[in-house]
Amino acid sequence: MTTGTTGEPIMSARAVRKSFGPTQALDGADLDLHPGQVVAVMGPSGSGKSTLLHCMAGIILPDDGSVTYQGRELSTMDDSARSALRRNEFGFVFQFGQLVPELTCVENVALPLRLAGMGRKPAEAKATDQLARLEVDDVAEKRPGDVSGGQGQRVAVARSLVTTPKVIFADEPTGALDSLNGERVMRLLVDAAKATSASVVLVTHEPRVAAYSDYEVVVRDGKTRAAVGAA
Repeated sequence: MTTGTTGEPIMSARAVRKSFGPTQALDGADLDLHPGQVVAVMGPSGSGKSTLLHCMAGIILPDDGSVTYQGRELSTMDDSARSALRRNEFGFVFQFGQLVPELTCVENVALPLRLAGMGRKPAEAKATDQLARLEVDDVAEKRPGDVSGGQGQRVAVARSLVTTPKVIFADEPTGALDSLNGERVMRLLVDAAKATSASVVLVTHEPRVAAYSDYEVVVRDGKTRAAVGAA
């Protein structure tokens, strides 16, 4: 699927098919993601948009078709190689943040760096800088249960960005927020991604969220097509 963007994509999905038992979630889905591009993947509930994100992130493998990242086919990698890719080069933001409740916010943001072997002090210093960029450094020492939904989601965005990933996968990142907090999270997410030239795959069913993207793709019945009016 062309996006009107020149140059080689950083990631591509081609003719991706995926079934869960008798239910076919994807039926030949295609998607190109270029460096620094924000692509919104839209569609009704059950259309296959989150399945497409999970296939592109290497969380699950397609039954057929291919997903390539920087020319590498994800299905040819072993589990440890795909895990390393998700830890070092991909960032993730989910609808409910999925922060570790026992850790403080700064410890949550530092966690990917700690898992990669960075020491506590430098990891937390980098995490604090990222929290400041997301305008939530004031909650650094609080635990997720003691902050608002909007603050918690910005902490989750900070965590997704702390490793300076090349691709960020955001699955309904504003789905649990009111419109004001949702707008703020999206503005900060897109601005931070653009600042580091990260690409973003943004799954949403909300047009106001998709409006932050450079390009929109619609998934319906497991197939993809360019949104009406997309460049």
